[in-house]
Amino acid sequence: MNLFQRRKLHMVGVRSNALEQARGRIVLMSAVFVCAYLLVIARSVDVMVLQGALYNNEEAHLYEAVAPKGEAVRRGDIVDRNGVLLARSLKTASLYADPKLVTAPKETTEALKEIFPDLQYGDLLQKLQSKRRFVWIKRNITPDEQGEILQLGDPGLNFEEEDRRIYPQGELAVHMVGYSGVDGQGLAGIEGSFNKYLDAGDEPLALTIDVRLQHALRREISNSIETFSAIGGAGVIMDVRDGSVLAAVSLPDFDPQQYGRAENNELFNRVSLGVYELGSVFKIFSTAALLEETGARIAQKFDAREPLRRGRHKIRDYHAEKRIMSLPEVFMHSSNIGSALMGEMVGTEGIKKFYSDLGLLTPASLEVGEIGKPIVPSPWRDINTLTASYGHGVAVSPLQLTSAVASIVNGGELVEPTLILDGVRLEKDKKKPKQKTNVRIISPEVSHRMRQLLRLTVSEGTGKSADVDGYLVGGKTGTAEKPGAGGYSRKRLISSFVGTFPSDEPRYVVYIMVDEPQGTQESYGYATGGWVAAPAVKNVIASMVSILGIAPSKEKKRMEGSLLRYVKIEDQIKQEKEQNIAAH
Repeated sequence: MNLFQRRKLHMVGVRSNALEQARGRIVLMSAVFVCAYLLVIARSVDVMVLQGALYNNEEAHLYEAVAPKGEAVRRGDIVDRNGVLLARSLKTASLYADPKLVTAPKETTEALKEIFPDLQYGDLLQKLQSKRRFVWIKRNITPDEQGEILQLGDPGLNFEEEDRRIYPQGELAVHMVGYSGVDGQGLAGIEGSFNKYLDAGDEPLALTIDVRLQHALRREISNSIETFSAIGGAGVIMDVRDGSVLAAVSLPDFDPQQYGRAENNELFNRVSLGVYELGSVFKIFSTAALLEETGARIAQKFDAREPLRRGRHKIRDYHAEKRIMSLPEVFMHSSNIGSALMGEMVGTEGIKKFYSDLGLLTPASLEVGEIGKPIVPSPWRDINTLTASYGHGVAVSPLQLTSAVASIVNGGELVEPTLILDGVRLEKDKKKPKQKTNVRIISPEVSHRMRQLLRLTVSEGTGKSADVDGYLVGGKTGTAEKPGAGGYSRKRLISSFVGTFPSDEPRYVVYIMVDEPQGTQESYGYATGGWVAAPAVKNVIASMVSILGIAPSKEKKRMEGSLLRYVKIEDQIKQEKEQNIAAH
């Protein structure tokens, strides 16, 4: 083989090697592309199938918004007796995150902290760095907040549409209406008691509350608390015919939208959950029991010249008359001694039964869960009968007191309080309509006598500050010392007044209680029911007659007239003194 042939053969070998190398490289590159495509396909399967199945099992609600959803039933409205909106559910956005898709957890945390200053930086950063695929960031955000989040452009942040409960009247009737949590379930009040009914969303739930009267009652209680530097107060307006609660206020109160920030004393429902010794307003019941159970005459006399001694116990009068008094005088001057003697005449079993029939010894029946249990002496001794006759030793809620007074003045038939206008009852009662009890507590004649005595107390007695020009208002004051570890405290009072009008044909009972009022210069240092609560009830009644269009009495007659001959009013006392002086 010559040199030329050898060179030619060498060139062929070199070219063959080059082709082999190129072919190998092409094969290698092809393999790389195939692997890349396989990775893409695998990732697609992971995202579309495997992770989809995971989300369906564990966090399905994260992707529910992607697919069309059926229209959810909106939680029903709560309205007052005139259709004024008290609660409604509205669609709002809630923010969640998929931490795996959050590109820069620290920067996103800082941005969210600027939008939501109330969120904790550490908690937020921990959520965005977690291995979970779904974490709530903020429920029920505003449209402006949603717009700011969208501008961040973070793929790990998204929204889910939820219902938010709105309370247009704010704190106005919060202890009766109640409030709901972030998931829309009622947590207190009517919201808590009627979850199933409201979740069905069929019809608005109408309450007996009248927001106009609610405003008037809340304003006057608030003014009394401020004027007398009290720690709280409560009040009820009730229709005596059927027990409808037209207004119910517990102060201090709170914004239901921000219930998580409320203090315990703001959350506490003083109207139906709080129980208190309410003092001399109980003399309404012991006097009615005496007239009904013993047939006592209105001219019955009671010796209140000296404190009443029973064993080691001594009962005194707050403002002692120190004389023998008739039954009307005992009532209008609020004599503890006279009322204790009345209770003694009725007897222990008689008083207990009478109070029990009025619903004062068992929890009230009302369509909210916040119901207090009365505090009753156990064992109930004879001395407890005497003290219970003037409102000491038995603690009840303002709601119970109001409904018991309604039962006394409405002709004598028991009424149970209700908040529901359409007769819907508690879920545990299967929403059966509330039936009228038709239980007679006292005779119509005794009821009439009690209305006369209540009117006498306002026209001539301790309740003069509750009188409203042009209207026949009756009522009774109550001042009770609060019990404590060392006994009763004279500086810590429950001062109250219960009023009823029109006295000749009662339609409404108005009760106001002020907790621990302090005397002022204008009240000469007194903080009793006549100074603190009676004027507030007067102002409420004055507002009610205007709001409801109640015409004044055509002739403001003295309906208590026949009782006055048993009462030594100031002119008579003065005249008697002058006659005695002249005689000597």
